[in-house]
Amino acid sequence: MLTPPRQFPPSGTARKRWEKMSENSFQYDVLIIGSGAAGLSTALKLAPHVKVAVLSKGKIDDGSTNWAQGGIAAVLDAADSIENHVRDTLVAGADLCKRETVEFVATNAPKAIAWLDELGIQLTRDPNGDNNQPFHLTREGGHSHRRIVHAADATGRAVQTTLQGQAVNHPNIDVFENYLAIDLVTDRKFGGEGRRCIGAYSLDLGTGKVKSFNARTVILATGGASKVYRFTSNPDGSTGDGIAMAWRAGCRVMNMEFSQFHPTCLYHPQAKSFLISEAVRGEGGKLLLPDGTRFMDRFDERGELAPRDIVARAIDHELKRLGADCVYLDITHKGADFIKEHFPTIYENCLSYGIDMTQQPIPVVPAAHYTCGGVLTDLRGRTDLTGLYAIGECAGTGLHGANRLASNSLLECLVFGEAAAKDIIEALPVEDLFKPIPDWDETGITDSDEEVIVAHNWEQLRNVMWDFVGIVRTTKRMQRAQHRVDLLLSEIDEYYGNFRVTNDLLELRNLSVVAKLIIQSALWRRESRGLHYTTDYPDLDESGTPRQTILVPENFAGRWVISGQWKT
Repeated sequence: MLTPPRQFPPSGTARKRWEKMSENSFQYDVLIIGSGAAGLSTALKLAPHVKVAVLSKGKIDDGSTNWAQGGIAAVLDAADSIENHVRDTLVAGADLCKRETVEFVATNAPKAIAWLDELGIQLTRDPNGDNNQPFHLTREGGHSHRRIVHAADATGRAVQTTLQGQAVNHPNIDVFENYLAIDLVTDRKFGGEGRRCIGAYSLDLGTGKVKSFNARTVILATGGASKVYRFTSNPDGSTGDGIAMAWRAGCRVMNMEFSQFHPTCLYHPQAKSFLISEAVRGEGGKLLLPDGTRFMDRFDERGELAPRDIVARAIDHELKRLGADCVYLDITHKGADFIKEHFPTIYENCLSYGIDMTQQPIPVVPAAHYTCGGVLTDLRGRTDLTGLYAIGECAGTGLHGANRLASNSLLECLVFGEAAAKDIIEALPVEDLFKPIPDWDETGITDSDEEVIVAHNWEQLRNVMWDFVGIVRTTKRMQRAQHRVDLLLSEIDEYYGNFRVTNDLLELRNLSVVAKLIIQSALWRRESRGLHYTTDYPDLDESGTPRQTILVPENFAGRWVISGQWKT
């Protein structure tokens, strides 16, 4: 059984707007949990109209956005079309994408790029471009045309730096660094039916105190859950916090079985989670076995430009067949000047480990990279809970289907951030009074003297998921993983109920919930589609229309009625 939220007695009478209830409580119009591209872009869209709090579990730039090397997909070339972008996304998603969502995102992509340009983000220009299309467009796996707008090979950093610079200086945005959200608070705390979100509890990592945030609207922008696997290309904070919190609060999740493994993460004993951008293959990089032989043509006619699931599975196959530690990505034939201009970040990073990518191939392995499913939302980012939105990697919008098309992720953040902000602004003015959230109850709670248990459970969970629910799966191995995760959840539940919360405990709790959801979803899908490949069912199920995997919690908030389509 999944870990339930900690229970508190109902409490409180209405207070006036902006009144501070205690030293451990705050009130805002909008609470945004997460400080990456999704959270900050939404905050900037909302800030002219409402007071916004942004919670960052570490420093404001610690999230996955800052690590993103690839670019942002958008149709800007006259030789390209929106329909091409839609078709490429649907193909990559193995017919599981929601076409309405794909068309919505692709259509709004050029406007998102224009907004970034207006903010002053230094996107790479084409020296031969003109005023109508000034940007250099690269190509990545799965794309039929050049349509990737980028800032050299550090697009995420450029986006993050600009957005956070704007946010921290905006008078209507307050950024709380080192605040780890614990759980969402619903109206159930005041005797309601648990259908409206009214805020969240968060652990102040600086003081160890739990603080409450009242809000008329809460937005989850917490990123994915790739840390559930032993090897990941993402930072340590990618622990599925928003997905787990939404599930515990009564929201459905979708397509959690589809975890994208990036094919090319730097393999070096001292390198931690350094990604080698898909654009390296897009610009002609070749994948080689240790003996120098190309192999991708044996797996797909597109070779190195095949979608990520195919490339990752091919590499995984060759590593197991040969017993090799890694394969190699070679772009030396493009010349030193080209490499240094297009991939300066990768070049410098590899060089720091003694690898000169202008002279030698880069050793690479697959690593968990992107969570394609998430909290079920509509085209405005709304979840099952009234007043709760989910944006970015933590959201299940229907864009990605069974596999994410490269560079659609930052785009999804921007497009749905705009959509959510517009929906919230259109509902203004909201004159309802705040009800104070009761203080966090630590009655009977003590400090743990057994932190080693949490550390061991962390390691156990990630190894179990890597070994049993990784790139290639079997029903038997997934059932074994399910048994181990169930035991782990029981142990975490007991630990959580008796000891003072810590960041490691909270993240482990969230990752365990996400692991459970991944396994349940994977066991339900009796076919191989996109990122979900099982040797027990190696073929597509073509007996009918492909179905989304939608899991419903016991405390389902029930905002929507499902009848063939998602309805608002």
